[in-house]
Amino acid sequence: MRRRLSANEKIQIAIIGCGGIGRHHYGQFDRLKNQCTIVAIADVYQKHIDEFRTMTGRQDLEAHTDYQRVLERKDIDAVVVATPDHWHAKMTIDACEAGKHVFCEKPAMHNIAEGLAMVHAAREHKRVVSIGLQQRSGEHFKEAIEIVRSGRLGKITMVHCWNVGNETPDGIGNPPDEPTPPGLDWNMWLGPAPMRPYNRNRCIYHFRWFWDYAGGKVADWGVHLMDIALWAMNETDPLEISATGGKFAVRDNRETPDTVECLYRFKDWVLVYSHRAANGYPMNGRGYGTMFFGTNGSLFVDRGGLEVHPDGDRMPAYKRGGSAQSEPHAENFLAAIREGTPLACDVEAGVRSTIVPLLGNIAYRTGETIRWDAKRCQVIGSRNATALFSRNWRAPWGIPRRYIKPI
Repeated sequence: MRRRLSANEKIQIAIIGCGGIGRHHYGQFDRLKNQCTIVAIADVYQKHIDEFRTMTGRQDLEAHTDYQRVLERKDIDAVVVATPDHWHAKMTIDACEAGKHVFCEKPAMHNIAEGLAMVHAAREHKRVVSIGLQQRSGEHFKEAIEIVRSGRLGKITMVHCWNVGNETPDGIGNPPDEPTPPGLDWNMWLGPAPMRPYNRNRCIYHFRWFWDYAGGKVADWGVHLMDIALWAMNETDPLEISATGGKFAVRDNRETPDTVECLYRFKDWVLVYSHRAANGYPMNGRGYGTMFFGTNGSLFVDRGGLEVHPDGDRMPAYKRGGSAQSEPHAENFLAAIREGTPLACDVEAGVRSTIVPLLGNIAYRTGETIRWDAKRCQVIGSRNATALFSRNWRAPWGIPRRYIKPI
């Protein structure tokens, strides 16, 4: 199934998932049309396929309702997995087994076991698998990493990441269960997740707020912010994790919390992730971001730029604007396929950064302070937490057990 590329041949790409994120990725790769061409799409919802073709003006795009038909095509070199989180691992593994390279959206996986399997599938089949933590491709993020690692901030004892906003009182609302819309294969959309009645909030976009499919704001946005913290501190394995919060104010049918604090203790520093959906007052003057607190000064970074704030006169202040992230990330993926260029965020880095927010969710859902054995990739001494390490995949969409082992 693997196609050899000549020096001047374009990389042939299929996009799996034609919603908002899939359309975003089409735009990034279409800007690189001198290096690649998008030849096919797949989605379980015909409305999304029709809208995708209209948006792109590409009525010639061959469309499939079953992603397996994409993987069977010998002319396709790589796939973009732009589906809800609960499909990421299964599709990535199937693509690796079919000889395809993969660009997988964040968060890399729905649960920790799936992430381990993704890493081993990519290794076994020698496939390029990039995770869509595109901030790693931004030049100002790279500079922030260099500043943190240089020691100029002094000893860093705390890193704080946050997302705040106000969705009160009704949030995403409380729509009733209803018949599945025409053209949507609900059974296939659910895939490895449990069978549930169709509810519009469980489906397009709002799937993020239901445990069957995703991990709430902690996994959805927190993974971007915590990834920068972990990358800069060059440490991905917390020793102890606790979390507290709840659904206190938003009156809707989401399952994930509207208020949560996750606390991660590493050997000699602490990582905090904060989320509020019931109050939009900014933290450190921003609605979201990552901030490093050192003995000489503090560094704030988000997609708009970075700022260094000295403690007294211990170091100079500094400021810089933002830089492109998504397009360089896509270009890096193509270079890795063609030239073997190192990935900005390979599957192992993406999985390790995703494990951290997932551990925060496990601590929140169990109400326990949990300990993490990074060498064995397992929670220590908690049956409740261990039960959330994996899931019971609905047949026939399970993950091969041989891939689920420590990384």
